[in-house]
Amino acid sequence: MSIALKAEGVNKYFYTPDKFQALNNVSFEVKEGEFVSVIGKSGCGKSTMLYILSTMDTDYVGSLTLKGQHVTGCSQNELAAFRNRHLGFVFQFHYLLPDFSCLKNVMIPALRLGKLPRKEIEQNAYEKLQKLGVAEQALKPASRISGGQQQRVAIARALINEPSIIMGDEPTGNLDSRNTAVVFDIFRQLAEEYNKTIITVTHDIDFASKSDRIIEMMDGKILNQQ
Repeated sequence: MSIALKAEGVNKYFYTPDKFQALNNVSFEVKEGEFVSVIGKSGCGKSTMLYILSTMDTDYVGSLTLKGQHVTGCSQNELAAFRNRHLGFVFQFHYLLPDFSCLKNVMIPALRLGKLPRKEIEQNAYEKLQKLGVAEQALKPASRISGGQQQRVAIARALINEPSIIMGDEPTGNLDSRNTAVVFDIFRQLAEEYNKTIITVTHDIDFASKSDRIIEMMDGKILNQQ
């Protein structure tokens, strides 16, 4: 099984108000199709690490390889193009545009990428909503559906460009237990049936314990990789 992500000796410092080492020599690999949860107390560095893994923070020391491509040192334009093609993001807050329909929200990343005609993008977006069980909400404004439905629409948006790696930052943080289970099942299906690599940062130990592997962090270091 090939490696989807490899971090080697990643160190991260913040300098305001005082110099502080947020990540200390972080090294690990994630295989293609693996579902990994990163856990640890608030302030342990897990969200900082995810931000680096997502290529959105380039101010670090160390090496990061995604999909066989060494991305450390790439230009912002190169990284933006890489993200659009290979990475999907699901956050604790869904960040949907409230006045846009669910369908239009899902279409936005594909319209930005500009590789397919609008009609095809619309069809793909509808199919993603259907797969996630929210197709009947397609034409409703995002502000008019429930929190659980909004998060499923956000997952559909993350999938629209067919990314191979999906990163989640507390993706179930605002959901009740029933919707948390739904989101977990979606991620599990994406990993097992579609060979998507899932990397989630979470405080939810039950959620993490059912994923393929747990990476536990403490004080900017990897404490454990189960």
